[in-house]
Amino acid sequence: MAGNQRPGAQRKPSKKKGPQVGTGGHGRKALAGKGPTPKAEDRVYHKAHRAKQLAERSAAKHGGAQRGGAQRSRTRTSAETVTGRNSVVEALRAEIPAKALYVATRIEMDDRVKEALKIAGERGIPLLEASKAELDRLTEDAVHQGLALHIPPYEYADGLATVQRLTDQWNKGHLSAAPIIVALDGITDPRNLGAIIRSVSAFSGHAVIIPERRSAGMTASAWKTSAGAAVRVPVAKATNLNTLLGQAKKLGCFVLGLDGGGEVSLPGLALAQEPIVIVVGSEGKGLSRLVRENCDQIVSIPIDGEMESLNASMAVGISLYEVARQRSASA
Repeated sequence: MAGNQRPGAQRKPSKKKGPQVGTGGHGRKALAGKGPTPKAEDRVYHKAHRAKQLAERSAAKHGGAQRGGAQRSRTRTSAETVTGRNSVVEALRAEIPAKALYVATRIEMDDRVKEALKIAGERGIPLLEASKAELDRLTEDAVHQGLALHIPPYEYADGLATVQRLTDQWNKGHLSAAPIIVALDGITDPRNLGAIIRSVSAFSGHAVIIPERRSAGMTASAWKTSAGAAVRVPVAKATNLNTLLGQAKKLGCFVLGLDGGGEVSLPGLALAQEPIVIVVGSEGKGLSRLVRENCDQIVSIPIDGEMESLNASMAVGISLYEVARQRSASA
């Protein structure tokens, strides 16, 4: 009969893989509920856990007091990595905030590597040794040349809170000059954003405001192009740019749009002494229709007729220079 055995006979163990007769699937049950492997930074014995702790301590130490009392929103860009020896050195020179500098095991030392290690040490940036395979994975197979700089997400100020803070300070006499705020309408190139931040810093501007959607953000490219100015000029986000412009006018700001064919030519700008929000659009499309309608004046920059338009960052720089010139002349 099937399943019966002779008296005294013993069943030979099977060589087949998987649960055997009589195990009840204990091997399978043993794996149940274990979940995925924890991330390296969550494993206390891993060097990435130590780097995470150091980064959190540094953030708690330097991020508690925001510049000028600006409130921060929860909107952030995703973290990214700067790769390559030249790019890493340039990013460190520009004082881009960094969580860690990854250095390849047995890296060939040259002047760029030495400078990167020196700057990172002076700034207290954690140095983490990594194999080539680990760096390839971290940089998603980018050309890293043995160096990778991990940049934390940028924490944006809130657009309306920034305008309110600056107008309050002006009304109370805490600012030596009326607020100058630059708002971007459809600027999607982070290098333009970085160059605009640099101009705002150079001509005593106070803040840059970008829309929450369809706009360049504070990437490593924007940080590098700003040449360190992003450390001094807060970048704020507005959920709706048109709504913010309307609120800025209620708070006493004049909204000036930069666009060709405006009713006011830049040298004839009469509002330079007032709190102003200068809005610039993309080089191709210019200001959007609703933004134009929210502007108190459309200001144009006289240029040669053969040139259709100026780069957005150049237009902002020229406009800010004229505002600064008029303010210094009347001081």
